[in-house]
Formats: sequence, structure tokens, C-alpha cells
Amino acid sequence: MKREILINKTARETRVAILEDEELVELYFDRKFDERHLGDIYKGIVSAVLPGMQAAFVDIGTEKSGFLHVSDMLPEISEEYDVGVSNRRGRNSTHRNLAIESQLKKGQEILVQITKEPLGTKGPRLTTQISLPGRFLVYMPFVSHIGVSRKIEDIEERKRLKGLIAKIKPKEGGIIVRTVGEEVSQKNFEREVNALHNTWKKIRKKANSCSAPALLHREAKLTSGLIRDVFSDEFDSLVVDSKEEYREIRNYLKGVSPELVDRVRVYDDIIPLFDAYGIEDEVLKAFNRKVWLESGGYLVIEQTEALISIDVNTGKYTGEKDPEETILRTNLDAAKEISRQLRLRNMGGIIVCDFIDMESEENRKRVLQKLRRHLRRDRVRTKAFEVSSLGLIEMTRQRSRPGLLHYMTQPCPTCLGEGRILSKETMSRRVERAIQRIGAAGREKAVLISMHPSMALHILEEEKECLERLERKFKLDITIRDDPLVKVDDFKIFSLPTRKELSPKFIA
Repeated sequence: MKREILINKTARETRVAILEDEELVELYFDRKFDERHLGDIYKGIVSAVLPGMQAAFVDIGTEKSGFLHVSDMLPEISEEYDVGVSNRRGRNSTHRNLAIESQLKKGQEILVQITKEPLGTKGPRLTTQISLPGRFLVYMPFVSHIGVSRKIEDIEERKRLKGLIAKIKPKEGGIIVRTVGEEVSQKNFEREVNALHNTWKKIRKKANSCSAPALLHREAKLTSGLIRDVFSDEFDSLVVDSKEEYREIRNYLKGVSPELVDRVRVYDDIIPLFDAYGIEDEVLKAFNRKVWLESGGYLVIEQTEALISIDVNTGKYTGEKDPEETILRTNLDAAKEISRQLRLRNMGGIIVCDFIDMESEENRKRVLQKLRRHLRRDRVRTKAFEVSSLGLIEMTRQRSRPGLLHYMTQPCPTCLGEGRILSKETMSRRVERAIQRIGAAGREKAVLISMHPSMALHILEEEKECLERLERKFKLDITIRDDPLVKVDDFKIFSLPTRKELSPKFIA
């Protein structure tokens, strides 16, 4: 598989695109006035302890207080890593069963790290399990684990890494070897361990000398973090359109992965980088509800507050003779595309996939296996469950930052994010009822109704007889005025000649 990273940098924004076989699969943004806080470490003050939720709110100096659940106060190792030498507590340990009110008190100062960016009305998600990522290792100051990424499958290499880390690990803290740490020398490991340990010493020193709330450590910026965490020998190239950024990336790689330096190149063509690779069109498509498949079928993606639903349809694809084969082909295409859309749109939480019903149990398993195979490419933790009795595949995907839709769009001021507005027929009946209420009150002789131009045109052309009938019935002079500043599904009524707006109780 051909894999590439594209970096587009301007004065106010940095964008990073990851391509697989020339197809956009991931997109990241970093805007000058919209800082990322994922991974930042703070000294905070507990502002509230909630025993009923087994959680606490922590003031870290940001706009919204952080949310700390009791489960995020305990040492945890991701399923991505295999723990070797460890003093990890068992799941039934006394510490694990301690209630949050016995561990935290209001006003208490505490060290926390952001694990999820704030989203909507929710503040950032916090943990007390601090970790400092490097190129080859992750340093965890509050545990003494030695772990190795599960993606390093060679048994002898795993043993070598665990033994090597055991020799150089500081007395305080644990170490996890990342996937790119495979076959790395002891000298490189030792250099990174010392750097991460020194960073932790600085954080601890600052924490002891400052008052809460305070920022103690800021995580690497978007480009630096992705080069550190993602760029490896699995990628064929990294293309960046900024000479300054190009030099910084090459200088960093010379120190940690010199074999990758030649894979970095600067883009200086007159055609913008993302245009040359067709990225801009793909970004716009990422907001569509309907996503077409290669087979001619399509997906319908709906995002709600509680979950994300993905519906699979055969669309234009009708197959040849066997309906089961037609459905299987569409579902297999959908399984691949669903995994791509999850990564591209960065959708997280609970996801329900409604594939087309299949009679064959074997075919159901084939679709699930393909979905899981493509999900393994996702750096974010995902889990797809067995096909349910209703033919649904339920999934979970870890959410650490706002999705693409949330990051790049805002709610429609007319429909307030619902995606629907009142029809012209519905609006006409609302206007009719409003006039009836005003007429029944008997206090007005003439009124002016201000509405959006498209609605005003509909009323004057399609509802003319209704207006005339209401004027005769209530002996009321009605004037319609178009106003582009009024929402499409709203209107205002004024008394004439005073132009005083009438009470909203007349409008329903």
C-alpha cells in the first residue's frame, strides 16, 4: 500500500492529510487562534466532587472546567500495548474500588492531563495518569510498567526490547515502547528516556513552585506531533509546501530517524498542494450525508447527540442474477468505505451500521471480517461487535478531539442544526392563524407582515385569496413586506401606522 503525508501551511492554519493508495483517509487542522490542548498537563483545583457520578470537576484555568472520572484516576495500560515487567494493580484491588469522594476533596490541588478536547457544552476530559510521548517511547511517571506495542509481533524482538528497557528505565516511572521503536538501538532509547525524564523533572519543579490553576506542559504542535507519532518507514513520502517547515522536519528526523530524511520533499509548484492531489474536493464531500460506493451503492451517514447511524443501500447497483451476491458486493464495498469515513470525519462514540440484510451467515461474517480488517488501519481505538439479531453491526470509536463536521462547520442560524426548516405551506398556515388571532382581538385596523423574500412571494402568489378572505372577515388591512434579514421560516407582525411590533403571542 502506498502511504503519503501532505502538509499545507499558511500563516493562520496548518492542514495535514494522510493518503492511502492516493485516497484521503485522515485530515487534521491546527489554526492559529484555535489551539489544541490534547496532551497538555495542568495543575488544577478540584471545584466539585460528585459522588453520584463518581466524578469531579477540576478548574485548570480554561473556559470550561475539566471532567475527571474515578476510572481515569487509576493506572491503566492501553490494549495496544503488552505489559511485561509490571507492578500493575489487579482489577479487584482495594485502590481500584475506592470511591472518588475518598480520594478527592473540593479545593484540593491535583496534576491532570487532557485526554479529550472540549466538545459542545462539555469541558475537556482529564486523567491523573500522566504520560509523556516520545518518538520511540512513552514515559509514564506514576507507574513502573515496561510495555511493548502489540504491533511488534516478533517474539525475540519483544524480549530484546523489554530487557533493554529494564536496564535503562529510571527508578521512577514506567516505559512503553512504541511501534516505531522496533530494532532501535539502546543508545537512541537511552537518549529519549533521559529527555523525557528531564521533561518530567521540569514539570514537577514548575508544579511545586506555582499556584493552581496553571499550565505546566504543552503537548507538541500538530505537525511535530504527527511526525513524532505517525511518520515511519510505512510511509513512502512526506510532502510539505513550506520551506521553513521542511527544514524543521528534516532536522528533527536527522536526529531520530535519519533513514526517513530522503522521503521528505518540499512542494513549490504554482498549483496549491491540496489542489494538486485533489484533497479540497474530498474535504467538501466529507460533509455530505450521502456517500457513493464504487459498486453504485451508497451510505447515508447521520450524526446525532447520542450516536452515529450509517445506513447501506444498493442504490444504482442492481447486479446480474443473484440478489444475495448483489447485496454482498454492496456490503463489502460499504465495509471498506465506512472505515475510511470514520477516520476522515473523525467520528467517535457509538456507531450503528445498518448493512443490507443477508440470508447467508457466512456472508455476514465476511462483511464483519472486512470491516474489522480495515478498522485495524485506524490509529484510534475501535471495536466492532458481532452482527446483532436485527442485522446491525454496533461499533465504538474512541473520541479525543472534535470531529471534522464540528471543527469546520457551525449550526445553521435558521434551522439551529436540525437540518430542516418549516415548509412554505406550514408557514402560510402559521401566518393565517396569526392574522385570525389579531383579528379576533379587534384592536388593530392595519398590520404589516415582514418575512423572507421567498416566503413573501409565495404568500402573494399562492395565498392571495386567503389574504383577501381574512381582510374581509376581520375588516383588517394586511400589507406583506419582504425582508432578507428575516429567517426563511419566521415572520414579524407590526401595527400600522405606528410600526410597533405586536406581541409574539399572536404568532404560533
